[in-house]
Amino acid sequence: MKEVTGDGVHADTTREFVELLREAGLRVTATRLAVMDALAVHPHSETDTVISAVRSRLGSVSPQAVYNVLSAFVEAGIARRVEPAGSVVLYELRVADNHHHVVCRRCGVVQDVDCAVGYRPCLTPSQAHGFVLDEAEVTFWGLCPDCQAVPIIKTNS
Repeated sequence: MKEVTGDGVHADTTREFVELLREAGLRVTATRLAVMDALAVHPHSETDTVISAVRSRLGSVSPQAVYNVLSAFVEAGIARRVEPAGSVVLYELRVADNHHHVVCRRCGVVQDVDCAVGYRPCLTPSQAHGFVLDEAEVTFWGLCPDCQAVPIIKTNS
């Protein structure tokens, strides 16, 4: 059985987060652990969601502190910054692969889509212009199942 800490986080998960931070050469702090937990619980989170989750766990934390942690995580390869066109920046912990995303045009929900081939990059362009390619980023757009169930109401304007 997993040991659960007072804030509801599994001790095994916390140990994994501590190890990830140490392997990345980052100091282990309560704010960093809270940001990792927020991203684990809420993948594809915008910064405001992460800030709210961190504050609910730790109390008063400045937005700048959370921005700094997210930036450090992206730089260290612990988190990935996802920027769907026309949407706010999102963060996730899934970084070990070259996966893509599908985004609902209506509600903005984001889901992961595994790479079609599995090797980096999983798309081959017609011309690389001399670049050595190591990643491809694709965003698929459509309507999620919930939004498909709700008819679009058109108004005469």
